Formats: sequence, C-alpha cells, structure tokens
Amino acid sequence: MGGGDAEVEATYTTDDALTRAGFGRLQALVLAYAFVGWTVEAMEVMLLSFVGPSVKAEWGVAGAAEGIVSSVVFAGMLIGACIGGLISDRYGRRIGFLSTAVVTGIFGFLSAFSPNYSSLLVLRCVVGLGLGAGHVLSTWFIEFVPAAMRGTWMVVFHCSWTVGTILEALLAWAVMPVLGWRWLLALSSVPCFVLLIFFPLTPESPRYLCSIGKTVDATLILEKVARMNNSSLPPGILTYGSKKRVNRRLDNSETALLITEDGKSGIDEDTNSKPSGIIREFWSYDLKRSTVLLLFVYLANYFVYYGVILLTSELSNSQSSCASVRTHFMQPKDPNLYKDVLVTSLGEFPGLVFAGLMVDRIGRKVSLGIMLLMSCAFLAPLAVHLGQGSVTTLLFCTRTCIMGSFAVLYVYTPEIYPTSSRNTGVGITSSFGRIGSIVSPLVTVGLLENCHQKEAVFLMNLMLFLAAVACALIPLETKGRQIQ
Repeated sequence: MGGGDAEVEATYTTDDALTRAGFGRLQALVLAYAFVGWTVEAMEVMLLSFVGPSVKAEWGVAGAAEGIVSSVVFAGMLIGACIGGLISDRYGRRIGFLSTAVVTGIFGFLSAFSPNYSSLLVLRCVVGLGLGAGHVLSTWFIEFVPAAMRGTWMVVFHCSWTVGTILEALLAWAVMPVLGWRWLLALSSVPCFVLLIFFPLTPESPRYLCSIGKTVDATLILEKVARMNNSSLPPGILTYGSKKRVNRRLDNSETALLITEDGKSGIDEDTNSKPSGIIREFWSYDLKRSTVLLLFVYLANYFVYYGVILLTSELSNSQSSCASVRTHFMQPKDPNLYKDVLVTSLGEFPGLVFAGLMVDRIGRKVSLGIMLLMSCAFLAPLAVHLGQGSVTTLLFCTRTCIMGSFAVLYVYTPEIYPTSSRNTGVGITSSFGRIGSIVSPLVTVGLLENCHQKEAVFLMNLMLFLAAVACALIPLETKGRQIQ
C-alpha cells in the first residue's frame, strides 16, 4: 500500500550523491583548476619578499615606505576576502573566482609598468583585492568532495600554497638578478590568464545551486559527476537538506547546523540570498560563538606565520646583529635569500602530510589543537641563542606545524557554515586574520631591531597557546558529517 508513496517521496542530498559517486575524474579536474588558482595567490604574496628592496633602490624611498608595498597588498586582501565571500554567496562560486582571476591577473600585470611609487601602491592594493577572494576556490572545491574524504583532499589542495612559494622563489632567483623586479611582477601574473582560458569548462557548485533553489541544474551537474566517475546517483529526487527548526534549548544547538551521518537533523536553509540576509545568517545566534573563536584563531595563525618568516630571515644569518634586521631582510642580490626561502618553504610539506593523516581520523579540533601546541613547543627554544644547526631545525619544524594548522583550519571553517553563507564565513574570518599579517612585520621587526628576540618569541607563543584554547572552545566537530 505504501510502496508507491515511498518510492515517489524518496530523496537524497548532495552529500548522498557525492558519497555514492566517490572522488573521480571530475573532482580531479576541479582540484587541478583550484590548485592553480591557489598557487597564483601564494606566488603573488611571496613576491613581496623580493620586490621591496629593488623598489627602494630604484625610487629612493625610505625604509618604512618600502614596507608599505607589502602592507597595501594585505590591506587589499582584508577587504577583498569580505567582498569576494559576499559575491560568491550571492552570485555563485564561478563568478567569485572569475573576479579573483581577472582582478589579480590584469592589475598584477599592469603593476609591472608602474611609472612611480604611488601608482605601484595603488595597483598592488587592487591586486590584494583580487587575492583576498582566493578562498572562494577552496570552498568551491570542498563542495565537490565526499564527506569522508573532505579533510584529506583539502590538505592535498593546500599543497598548492607551498608549491607557489617554491615556484616564486625559483622564478625570483632566475629573473631578479638579470631582468629586475618588473619582469618578476609580469611573469608572476601569467598563471592568472591560464585560469581565464579554462574558466568556461568549470562547473558551478551543486551545493550553491541547491541553496538558491536550482535543484534541477544541480542534478545535472551531479549526474555529470557520477557519469565521469563511472557511478550513478541515488534513487529519488535531489533535495536541499532538511526543513527542521533548530531547538535552541538543546545543550549544543550548533551541532544542529550539520546534517548527521544518518541525515536526520538539520536547520531551515530557506535564507535570504541578499547580502544583508547572508551577513545576518553568518552572524546568527547559532554561529556567533564559533565565529568569534575562529576570528582569533585566524588572527594568531597569520600573525605567527609571517612572524616566523621574519624570524627565519634574522636567525638564519649568523653574522648579523639585531640592529641590522631591516638591512638584512630580503637583499635582492643575495643568493642566500632564495635558498632560505626554499628550505623553509619545504618545511611546509611535512605539515601538510601530518594534517592529511590526522584530520579525517582524529577530527578537526584535535588536529588543529595538536598543530598549534607543537608550534609552541618548537618555537619556544628560539627565545635563547642556539647553534645554527639547532636554529634551522627548530625553524623548519615550526614552519611544518604552523602550515599544518593552516591546512586544518581551511578544512574546518567551510564545514561550519551553511552553503548560503559559507564563503562569507570563510572570507570574514580569514580577512580578520589578515590583520595579523599586517601587524606581525611591524611588531616582530620592531622587537628584533631592539634586540628583543626573547620577547618576540614569547609573543608568538602566547598567540599560539591562546589560539589552541580558542580551538578547544569551539562547540562543533565536523569530522565525517554532511555539510549543508
């Protein structure tokens, strides 16, 4: 009697479809495209390490003005992360990362022809706007990955950042001594145009299409996923999550934001797609606590990441005194600069491997906490003067752990927010972290210049420890859960 009705009413979610289809050729193509995009971002950020001194020499700007070249890019990234998140949640993931490639590529190339210092600052700030929206690529990719594999594949995706830093160091090593900084800027923008060439082939995220009610279009994309992976979709009709209301009297109301593995819990996803509605959902009662804690974790990660890079530059030079920090940082003709960047960047690969092994086995919160506390442990001995071998080993291990924490963080954050505000959540939390990248050089260089190495290390360790505490207080673990 009820057999026909049950068959008609059978439904499945995007996570059900992706789990059945598995990770195959279509996801590999999406990964390749997103990988190139994230590599571009790393290259554009890393080139700041090489361009500043040459700009200073060509136009005779003061030492403080040299640092502004980096600061305007980070300031642009702070704004761009928020704007890019809103655009991709309002108009789609494809529009989000298209705007990233267009702005970064065009203005990155134009900055190579800057006639003066002021125009270079303006153009690099606009490049920062494009780079800030780069997180859309990671969100787009994660929305194609089955739940059981999300952590591991997102860590694989984040290898692109390390690849980008290494490529930029090699490119700078080859180009800067012979052709100069303008060629480095121009050549570093080329991969953006590769993204534009292949953009017509990119599919829209089926999760985003579902969130705006286009389940038919989402079904077509999921059918393509299944076909390319030699699989099939579950029987029934694609539906977008559940329509249950959250019971705020539950002990842990935030847990209801995720559909559990049996697909029986969720929230009302009928949200306003306008920017005001997206912001309201992002800052909702159920997400507020997680958002505040994530803001600090991002701030601490960015602060320490760039602080460790600056510390590496100083401590790797055994001949320098603390008063020569600014003159030692990033000498364009010094081959040791490129070697140091390559060696420390290679330290990020083990961190990505460790994160990949842990994140889907022991969970996001525990993995992130372990990485943060291990960073503390390796960084602490650098408060005192050590032999060069010990310094290099400790810096290598610190870079390993801090990159591992970044990888887990960028897996964890998109899983906390619902599809309709996911990029906004990632954009705002990560953009807050950019404040750390802006402040870190000022604070770290100031302390090292005045021979306060111990205080610099203590401050970074304090930030890491507080970030680990904040991570423990986030009420939601997303390991193995469906995201809607």
